[in-house]
Amino acid sequence: MPITPAFAHPLLRQRDGHHARVTYEELFFDLVYVFAVTQLSHELLHQLTFIGVAQTLVLWFAVWLGWQYTCWVTNWFDPQTRRIRGMLFSTMLLGLLMASSIPQAFAERGLVFALAYVAMQVGRSAFIWWQLPAWHPLAHNYRRMLGWVCISALFWMAGALAEPQLRLLLWLVAVLCEYVAPMLGFALPGLGRSQTRDWTIEGGHMAERCQLFVIVALGETLLASGATLADTKAWEWQVLMALGATFVGTLAMWWLYFGTSSKDATEAITRADDPGRIGAYFHYVHALLIAGVIASAVGNDLVLAHPLALAAAPQIAILLAGPAIYLRGSAIYKKTVYGSLPASHWVGALLLLVLVPLSQACKLWVLGWLTTALILGVALWDTYGSSARKRRNAIAGMGHH
Repeated sequence: MPITPAFAHPLLRQRDGHHARVTYEELFFDLVYVFAVTQLSHELLHQLTFIGVAQTLVLWFAVWLGWQYTCWVTNWFDPQTRRIRGMLFSTMLLGLLMASSIPQAFAERGLVFALAYVAMQVGRSAFIWWQLPAWHPLAHNYRRMLGWVCISALFWMAGALAEPQLRLLLWLVAVLCEYVAPMLGFALPGLGRSQTRDWTIEGGHMAERCQLFVIVALGETLLASGATLADTKAWEWQVLMALGATFVGTLAMWWLYFGTSSKDATEAITRADDPGRIGAYFHYVHALLIAGVIASAVGNDLVLAHPLALAAAPQIAILLAGPAIYLRGSAIYKKTVYGSLPASHWVGALLLLVLVPLSQACKLWVLGWLTTALILGVALWDTYGSSARKRRNAIAGMGHH
């Protein structure tokens, strides 16, 4: 959409109604998140307990928030301008520090994690607010955003100085502050609230950025499988069967996302009456969807590392939870795009429950293939269901003419 005079500014992207491309600066920035996703999956792999899962989940939400808020900046502002590029690369360095401290975030490096994260969120928001003139509509938005990230910063810093149990609680409150704030329009006393209709995002760019992060997460899953296989001394047939399960499972997740709805996602944002609201939904949904990819990567590691072992309770939980979370996230994503929940995803989630009593008698490579076959079945169902839906819509459109 073209930039209106009220939004004109030399740092903003110049929009002429065409799809704004993702820049090399943004792609370079995403490399840090390949490392961050790897750190998270390794942390979860070695902490398959209730507390370990809760800690990894809070850390993942923080990682996603750092990327998400940066994504909104680069949707509005041109990363090829010197000031925005400098901000982006500074944020990238802070993201690298944050990701490096993930394994010890609930131990001796909690303060490093919190300082890096707070500097990223507060620094970015303050920088953009400072760059904009006071009259600019986005300046009001970033002033409110700055207020909210400063509030959450208090909880991040307090948590970093607390014991691990209290740290988890305080950091959970901090995460909730930053997730709930956009739902409330970053409302603050005396500053009013932002309206999503004022968030004039470029739909194609926003959808593509989310899609690229899914590629990052799926790519890390393949890298983890390859690294585990490389460390395996004897490549027996069960190991190769386990590799087949992990590879085909990752391919099925890719297909379920990119093969059926990725092109329609751009249209959903672009044609929406309130693209800002749809864009916000996209970010919330992808936090859940990519969490499923990360959990599935941990399950793949277990299948490859111990293909002949009988599945224990924590292993069963992660092997079934990964696909379940992914299916739930994918279902909500398609509800956002198409306006209805696909039956294939909910049936798939129910069938995962059927696998629970069977899992205790399965070796890990067998359980890996069972979950892979289920995701593949959902992808096939969804593919043909999506094609049928599009044909019906096309026929309905011809009827109107």
